[in-house]
Amino acid sequence: MSKYSMHLLVCGGTGCHASESDAIVCNLRDELEAKGLMDSVQVIMTGCFGFCEKGPIVKVMPDNTFYVQVKPEDAQTIVEEHVIKGRKVTRLLYKDPVSKESISDSKQMGFFKKQLRIVLRNCGFINPENIDEYIARDGYQALGKVLTTMTPEEVIKEVKDSGQRGRGGAGFSTGLKWELARKNKSDEKYVVCNADEGDPGAFMDRSVLEGDPHSVLEAMAICGFSIGASNGLIYIRAEYPLAITRLKIAINQARENGLLGNNIFGTGFNFDIKLRYGAGAFVCGEETALIHSMEGLRGEPTVKPPFPAESGYLNKPTNVNNVETFAAIPAIILKGAKWFSSIGTEKSKGTKVFALAGKINNVGLIEVPMGTTLREVIFEIGGGIRNGKKFKGIQTGGPSGGCLSEKHLDTPIDFDNLIAAGSIMGSGAMIVLDEDDCMVSMAKFFLEFTVEESCGKCAPCRIGNKRLHELLGQICDGKGTLEDLDRLKNMSLVIKDTSLCGLGQTSPNPVLSMMDNYYDEYVAHITDKKCPAGQCKNLMEYVVNAENCVGCTACARVCPVNAISGVRKEVHLIDSSICIKCGACIEKCKFDAIFIR
Repeated sequence: MSKYSMHLLVCGGTGCHASESDAIVCNLRDELEAKGLMDSVQVIMTGCFGFCEKGPIVKVMPDNTFYVQVKPEDAQTIVEEHVIKGRKVTRLLYKDPVSKESISDSKQMGFFKKQLRIVLRNCGFINPENIDEYIARDGYQALGKVLTTMTPEEVIKEVKDSGQRGRGGAGFSTGLKWELARKNKSDEKYVVCNADEGDPGAFMDRSVLEGDPHSVLEAMAICGFSIGASNGLIYIRAEYPLAITRLKIAINQARENGLLGNNIFGTGFNFDIKLRYGAGAFVCGEETALIHSMEGLRGEPTVKPPFPAESGYLNKPTNVNNVETFAAIPAIILKGAKWFSSIGTEKSKGTKVFALAGKINNVGLIEVPMGTTLREVIFEIGGGIRNGKKFKGIQTGGPSGGCLSEKHLDTPIDFDNLIAAGSIMGSGAMIVLDEDDCMVSMAKFFLEFTVEESCGKCAPCRIGNKRLHELLGQICDGKGTLEDLDRLKNMSLVIKDTSLCGLGQTSPNPVLSMMDNYYDEYVAHITDKKCPAGQCKNLMEYVVNAENCVGCTACARVCPVNAISGVRKEVHLIDSSICIKCGACIEKCKFDAIFIR
């Protein structure tokens, strides 16, 4: 039994750290100490709660009060009002964007209602830097069960029967992958955790490592026992300093408690984990490129076979899974394959973690059962589109995925349905787009990232994607032709068919899906020389509305290139041949006299 009657949980993920959540913790502790309450109330820095849009978050337990957008100076009010007087601080409660009602219990919030947290089960509940708190929530029991009551074959069968598929993007059976690694005989094998997470807008793996690092360490040890490996490696990008710090603390604590190292649980099983750092190369999310990077070589993919299960790190059998895949393993072992396989769809079992971003009210990290529809994610969990704008599309699977339109909103989210709709699951990034987004320029944006991140080893990816990017640029500038649309499609299909690795094979997906779903928008850029969304600068024309213009000269005074002419109290004119479309005139005009045509 805890000696504390109340706990104040403060979000300690990267986003909330940037918003001074550490100062909130310090201020809460100072206030409690000043009031003589340190013996009865405990302040805990946790991992990410997921509701990033409303951070920093302070959650009061056991009454489950959820305070949002908390500032360091709010600590005094929380202690004096809630802790001492038992009165909720209304101004810090979440307000429903539709009903405008203040909600104190997170279980009643639309953001959390349809979530099922398996991978994120401990994030926001425990101090990730205290192994005792992980153990208190059944931590390392799965490893103990595996080492003392199961054979490696039984563990692999349990994982296979669960139906879990890899969450890194490919969706390959986790249990089958482990089985292949076990069957390959070698004096040494390796377990590798892919924590590279290179998708723009993705922060799933980072948040798990920051909020619950021991779940990944435990799962890697279970995998090591199953395939016959004694060494684990976590490949993590150096841009994740907080995740790295917490991983180091977790590894040291696990060693000190005999949960990593030699003779774990007195069973004779040895397993230890080390960190390897990446420099943020997107292509190193591909497992062979990742392995080469860990070996100190250039991060380039190689032709498969041989697969890493046969010849991977240092030419030894190697099993590679991503963070999310590993994080679910302890729960699968403890609760059983039947429990996990009862969640989700026929061919996509369990849950999926998504990073929900873009033009949406509730930006954050969510975990939902496979089969949840896009409509539920966007309009119920995500709270709908910002500023009352109209939904236009959602890019799933990061820059390698596809953009789905309104007609896909009732598509159940799983590996096969997303592929059938023209996209992919990917690692889980979701970027929501509204009516103000231009789909031609969005495709160009994703291609720009791919061109920059291509390792350059194969010509289809190195050269083909650059040509695609150039064609999209011409269309955005109003210089494209209808024949260019055929070129875009044909070249995209060739790149998909002939590229060496998954980066090139999926890079044309945004182009193809956006052409399929928004073809008229591409045609408008070419035939009408207009951008329907008003985003492509070279297709814009700034015009003065004579009825609204009062001749105040404010626009002319801020124009950096003197493109606006006119005298005071007379209608002004904009010279389109000089105008650089910077928007300064629109921002300055108080009479809505300037518009984009």
